[in-house]
Amino acid sequence: MPSEDSGREAPARAPWPPEPGALIAGKYRVERVLGEGGMGVVVAARHEQLGERVAIKFASPASRVVPGADGRFLREARALARIKSEHAVRVIDVGELPGGAPFMVLEHLVGADFGTLLEQRGTLPVGEAVDCVVQACEALAEAHALGIVHRDLKPSNLFLTRRADGSPLVKVLDFGVAKTLEPDAATAMVRTATGAIMGSPQYMSPEQVRASRDIDARSDVWSLGVVLFELVSGQPPFLAETAPALCAKIIADAPTRLRDVAPSVPAELEAVVMRCLDKDTSRRFADVGALARALEPFLGLAARASVPRVTRVVDQGALDQTVPSDAMPLPPPSVGPVATAATTIAVPPQRSSRVPLVAGTVAVLALGLAYALFRAPPPASPEIAPPALAASVALPQAAASVEATPEPRVEPLVDPARPALAPAAKPAPKPPVVTPAPSSPPASAAPSPPSPPPAAPPPPATASPKVDPLGDRK
Repeated sequence: MPSEDSGREAPARAPWPPEPGALIAGKYRVERVLGEGGMGVVVAARHEQLGERVAIKFASPASRVVPGADGRFLREARALARIKSEHAVRVIDVGELPGGAPFMVLEHLVGADFGTLLEQRGTLPVGEAVDCVVQACEALAEAHALGIVHRDLKPSNLFLTRRADGSPLVKVLDFGVAKTLEPDAATAMVRTATGAIMGSPQYMSPEQVRASRDIDARSDVWSLGVVLFELVSGQPPFLAETAPALCAKIIADAPTRLRDVAPSVPAELEAVVMRCLDKDTSRRFADVGALARALEPFLGLAARASVPRVTRVVDQGALDQTVPSDAMPLPPPSVGPVATAATTIAVPPQRSSRVPLVAGTVAVLALGLAYALFRAPPPASPEIAPPALAASVALPQAAASVEATPEPRVEPLVDPARPALAPAAKPAPKPPVVTPAPSSPPASAAPSPPSPPPAAPPPPATASPKVDPLGDRK
């Protein structure tokens, strides 16, 4: 008798590639295949309940033979989920097929990648090509700030779509071989079972070809230089018949000069591209922000809005990496008891909103009262005459207490040698000099009665008869 276990059926494996009409995860209905490669396949599907069209990326069975392939697939999903830029593809969901193959649900894009555009058009105008690279820099700036290096930038991984207003929008695709720069996740270059390097050698930096562990954001700067070179010239800067020969050229040889294959390209743009392709990482652009600033003169007025966004993200990412967490400002203390090692300080609860209103009213009333007191007339006090009037009022009192000093009589000098002259008329006496009394008498002295007015001056003396010096009277 067969046991229950023997009667169980093994989980059915999903057909590969997924056929149109297949239901994925019980909610995504496959419509058609969008693209297929050695690493996987991408299909268009529609959400059964929402009616939203999505793109589903599956890892191919051949790619899963490589150790760590499933983990790399999940790492791509996590990397895309952390990047919020509109220039990165949005991740909606992840899951596994019945056979264990992982899949990733992405936003559905309408347009074409730049690899297809190059096949159709041959080359792109300088402004359009530079705009593509600068828009890609926006997504890469955020990825680099999160410690993620793409490592597989090429024209086919840059997708041109449209915004709702019709303006061009570049999306960065395929973070499948992205490297996380966190110390606990750093890994060396992943190689397939046949020894092939993951990625596209034609766009790899020399340090990536050498499988160096110290790959950083400048490796993506190199790849962007190669992409821009190909967009404006129609060919990459390094060409070889085999992959090993191509890698040897990338490591040892100088790249083809851009103006040698595209003479119409401005010399200033050639200088920017050749700096991206410098084998010495210290002489390359340090980050995508510096590259975007160098490309700004070749952008149209509307496209230049991308440059400050790139530089802000790069600067903020550099700040987050240089400022330690313990140097960040602490949040304000919450209201309530604040405990310390030595004591507990009770923070008073927040007062009612009426308290500031009452305090303000009292302050206004106090200011009004002070102003009224300041402006009120002073209390009644004894009138004080001005100095000149005070002197005239006190004059009688002073005259009673001060005696007039008689003017001394001056005898004329008679020269015996000359005849004596008749005496001159006596001048009228001058009024007595009166010293004005102080403005207020001492408190202890009693007021003196008013004195009578001064006597009139005596009449002028009559002239004496003339005397003849000989003694005869005329």
